Amino acid sequence: MAELATELTALPNDSIIGDPTSLSASVPLFKVAMSEGAPEAAAEVLRSGYIGQGPKVEEFEARLATVLGNDSIATVNSATSGLHLALHLMRGVTAGDGKPAIQDGDEILATPLTCTATNWPILANRLRLKWVDVDTNTCNLDLDDLEAKITPTTRGIMVVHWGGYPVDLTRLGEILDRAEEKYGFRPFVVEDCAHAWGSTYKGERLGNHGNIAVYSFQAIKHLTCGDGGLMVLPDSELKRRSKLQRWYGIDREGERADFRCEADIPEYGFKFHMNDISASIGISNLATIDTVIDRHKDNAAFYDKELANLTGVRTMERAADRESSFWIYTTAVERRDDFMRMMGENGVATSRVHERNDQHSCVSEFGVEMPNLISLVGEMVCIPCGWWVTNEDRERIAGLIKAGW
Repeated sequence: MAELATELTALPNDSIIGDPTSLSASVPLFKVAMSEGAPEAAAEVLRSGYIGQGPKVEEFEARLATVLGNDSIATVNSATSGLHLALHLMRGVTAGDGKPAIQDGDEILATPLTCTATNWPILANRLRLKWVDVDTNTCNLDLDDLEAKITPTTRGIMVVHWGGYPVDLTRLGEILDRAEEKYGFRPFVVEDCAHAWGSTYKGERLGNHGNIAVYSFQAIKHLTCGDGGLMVLPDSELKRRSKLQRWYGIDREGERADFRCEADIPEYGFKFHMNDISASIGISNLATIDTVIDRHKDNAAFYDKELANLTGVRTMERAADRESSFWIYTTAVERRDDFMRMMGENGVATSRVHERNDQHSCVSEFGVEMPNLISLVGEMVCIPCGWWVTNEDRERIAGLIKAGW
């Protein structure tokens, strides 16, 4: 990893979420994974005179399709845009009960334990949030609570694969089967895969399980474009519409009498497309991404072994049918604040990473009791596991934890 560490430090450490003291930590929680060739790749696009959505975006999409084994995809300028567009697309879909998949005021089930970027697109689409409690062993949705909260007004579900660890999609499908039998329609699912590039469920990369899936290529994700995202669509019609609606609804490949003036726009869209500068960075970073993720996984496996059965520490679930890419490594500890203070004093950055969304005043009307969430947020913490964490770093981190706090 020494060669890779050298290659991937073309850019300095990016934002550290949480305790400001972590900004000076000797072992940060996040770093930008930027390949050596990315600066020149971006410079080449800048010199070309064409920096909008063009041939580099097409090339990036082709390469991503090969990696995913799925060409029903569309890049966007952020995962947040992708989630917004995913929900907007469902307005043009008819559900099993003959009604539109969603209309203003419809209900979407969602997790409060995520970045607000997951849930604010629900509000932006004029839909209602209904919070689902979390599973304390995975940090994902509690599927028992999810099933209990599905009602005739539930039109969709927003799923997050926390830290890269996939939700049990088979069991989720069984829950939706029962909902369809009971209510006459099947709530749609959008998978927020922002943490999960490289994760698999039953041997398949996320995005290949029949739902809309949205990946993030934001600055500190495994695979970065500076900023960007990817939608994976379950059918060709949604792919077609997503490519139109990411650029105002304009058919950029259609014939025009004037190259600057669009033909009729039957369905309005947004300014959500990726540009060639971002795509060129993404293409370059694809060359090293597998090695990056392998190091995340290796560090996580080390922690799983070293932290198992420690008093005051609880590791998360590791089911055999799924594989996490470990964007972050989450554990639960007693006296969490004392733990974080001790780690910070020893130069190790830690954080909860995301604040529970249900506590924000802008969503106070949707408040419900979530005992699992209350329990989990009082003990969960993330420790460094990324490609920059050396063997010596991880051994020191494990040693600090074993010594107590």
